[in-house]
Amino acid sequence: MRTSASFVGPAPQVVRKIAMAFTKVSVLHTKDGSRALERGGAVLGGRSIRFGDSINTDVIIPGRYLVSIDPSELAEHAFEPLGPEVQAALRDAKVIVAGKNFGCGSAREQAASCLVGLGIEVVIARSFARVFYRNAINTGLPAIALGGAVDAIDEGAQVLVELERGEVHAGAKTLLFPPFPESLRRILESGGLIPYLARHVVGAAST
Repeated sequence: MRTSASFVGPAPQVVRKIAMAFTKVSVLHTKDGSRALERGGAVLGGRSIRFGDSINTDVIIPGRYLVSIDPSELAEHAFEPLGPEVQAALRDAKVIVAGKNFGCGSAREQAASCLVGLGIEVVIARSFARVFYRNAINTGLPAIALGGAVDAIDEGAQVLVELERGEVHAGAKTLLFPPFPESLRRILESGGLIPYLARHVVGAAST
């Protein structure tokens, strides 16, 4: 188990998909009237899993595993207190949909990075604990506060997210959210705060 203090970033394939999610999207209408999204690159989203209110960081990643900072290692224990059935469902999911105050509790950044290690591409909740929200963005994980999502999106539904346009698509339903401001968008495109600083601050200073 890695215990070094060196930074371990999110999984590269997740970083690439999030960065490409800011590219132009074409919306196609199929014969049955449903919407399909087509991009030059990747579409954020996939199968969803639902949680209720006040999911705390001890549930997301128990404290005894915080000796690791490796997202892949942490992912093995994500949501462990809820049992193996929930963990199995998480491994098949790409989108977490939750109620209010998601990520409450401690300030552990592993609560966000373990989700990236699982392959979660976006978290949508009625509201977030403030520290978790910033940890998610700083880890490169889009966190979208969208009040009506938990009522509109069924367990296991296919959910597609257009970060650039501020739209969440679940079947025939389209939910709107304010697009990320430029400052947060640039962090997400870079794969997190540390890669952003390395590229735009340290890199710029060295040229």
